[in-house]
Amino acid sequence: MSNQEEQLNALSDIRKMMDRSSRFISLSGLSGVFAGLTALGGAFFAHRELEAYTTGAYGYGVDADITVEFNLLKLGLLVLVIALVGGFLFTYRQSKKKKLPIWDRTTRMLVINLAIPLVAGGLFILALLFQYANSVGLIAPLCLLFYGLALINASKYTYSDIRILGICQVILGLISTFYVGYGLYFWAIGFGALHIIYGIIMYLKYERAQ
Repeated sequence: MSNQEEQLNALSDIRKMMDRSSRFISLSGLSGVFAGLTALGGAFFAHRELEAYTTGAYGYGVDADITVEFNLLKLGLLVLVIALVGGFLFTYRQSKKKKLPIWDRTTRMLVINLAIPLVAGGLFILALLFQYANSVGLIAPLCLLFYGLALINASKYTYSDIRILGICQVILGLISTFYVGYGLYFWAIGFGALHIIYGIIMYLKYERAQ
């Protein structure tokens, strides 16, 4: 091996070390697939809940509006918890395989940059619901928009593929603002189908090769 080749290999190793130290590379594609399947399951049960509301299945003497909103809120929280737990377990498994710490400065920066748009968006949506009763149809578009912005904001601390997923979520959220009555379907596409596609690509690109 020539001296020039040795120098190039050394530079390549240094670049890999710097990239590893500045980016969280333990994200698992399987966590994306799991989150997508969980979201699709949640969308299915939400659709059934809305069907029961429109057909009057709650019966007389029941405040259907409050009941539906409360049931959808419980369902949404359950889906979120299941997706987070599953994502953490798959990511923890991946970090163990790569022998990398799951919590360090890079992870903190990733979480902070992800949380800022998400928290701001969540508070904005809650304020909108309390102030304007007829704004329920905007929940799905706003969720997709703020989630996409959060992914774009956090992408500089992990795989660049996250940025592409974020851009797709933003575009889908903007499109869904013109089809407010179909928010649940857009929600299922964004949080369900896109996550599954992204997860499969990530798995084939970064995990299967290893």
